[in-house]
Amino acid sequence: MALLIQKGWLHDHGVVDILIRDGRIAEIGPDLVLDDETDPERLDASGLAVVPGLVNGHTHAAMTLFRGYGDDMHLLEWLEKRIWPAEAKLTEEDVYWGTKLACLEMIRSGTVSFQDMYWHFHGMARAVEEMGVRAGVGAVMIDVAGPDQAEQCKRDAEQMLEESSRYSDRVRFVLTPHAIYTVSPESLRWVAEFSEKNDLLTHIHLSETPTEVSQCLEQHGVRPALHLDNCGLLTPRALLAHGVHLEEDELDLIAKRGSTIVTNPVSNMKLAVGGVFPYSKAAERGIPMALGTDGAASNNSLDLFQDLKVFALIQKHADQDPTALPATDAWPVVTGAKAPLLGQSGVVAEGEKADLLLIRREEIEVTPQHDFVSNMVYVATGQVVDSTIVDGKILMRHREIAGEEEIRREASERARVICGG
Repeated sequence: MALLIQKGWLHDHGVVDILIRDGRIAEIGPDLVLDDETDPERLDASGLAVVPGLVNGHTHAAMTLFRGYGDDMHLLEWLEKRIWPAEAKLTEEDVYWGTKLACLEMIRSGTVSFQDMYWHFHGMARAVEEMGVRAGVGAVMIDVAGPDQAEQCKRDAEQMLEESSRYSDRVRFVLTPHAIYTVSPESLRWVAEFSEKNDLLTHIHLSETPTEVSQCLEQHGVRPALHLDNCGLLTPRALLAHGVHLEEDELDLIAKRGSTIVTNPVSNMKLAVGGVFPYSKAAERGIPMALGTDGAASNNSLDLFQDLKVFALIQKHADQDPTALPATDAWPVVTGAKAPLLGQSGVVAEGEKADLLLIRREEIEVTPQHDFVSNMVYVATGQVVDSTIVDGKILMRHREIAGEEEIRREASERARVICGG
């Protein structure tokens, strides 16, 4: 199946056609002349910009069901009184519809790939498969209940890895131990060994709050990044979510090990985690980085464009330097160009994955076009996305997505039943 994007505006190239074959960009050029055997689907991009799709490095997709449920509460109270009781009721079908709602929101706001951490693997995987996006989904490990729970998590991970072969390569099986304070050192070492044996990405929360740091020092005698390294999990396959409270020696170690950090500035601000991710120090060390929304229960949006602006501004504020994290450096972070582990190049070029957005570059909010990238970082929201393409397939055409009303209706009803609304 071929797709021809016609008369799209490509930054630094001007108006071009883009031919896509088998999920890859085959050819880029003005007024492409196709051979007689090529009969592609056509997508008119007149007046639209073509950009790489956005990459959400950390979220909990099905928590769309809890959007607005328990806002403005202290973290522990929020978890104990709202989130944990609601999550205890979740079925695989609930997660399936909650994840479909998340995918719908992400497609509408330009996200083509995300890394998830949640329960009910097959519910997540089915939703991702049907919605057409890319995602890393896997087996959450928490063993605070003791050895029996740990053994069950291990068996689940082994089974899910085997069963993941039923899905396309857009669904990537990853290991998702929750955090160093909910997973024992013994289980973390097992995850490290299983990851190495099967070449699997590991996705874990790290250094999100001061309490996590103090507890780690008290229990293990070292700060969180060093503890994770002692367990064998600080590797080039590791995705570290948050990283707010990392010190210089921890950043040195993360850089040495080649792990990737995902910053989640909006969620961190909303939950008042007491710090700002040290972007400048991480960038100086060449640490791979991505941007994440976290879950819709703690953000409450999955619109990465909105998080992108906050990401850039909070770094300027923290450094007291308006030149910190300029738009030209922030944009590659949100498109995945700074995090090779996530599988997106962040580049529109021949041979690259056809995971693209068409942007309404003449909308009032992004006019005038003094600087396109600046407008994408400091002005744009997901509403500027006209069309979304993943693996060469059109998931949203001119703001229309098939099945939207059914997803909205089913997810709303399930959220009402679970949360008692």
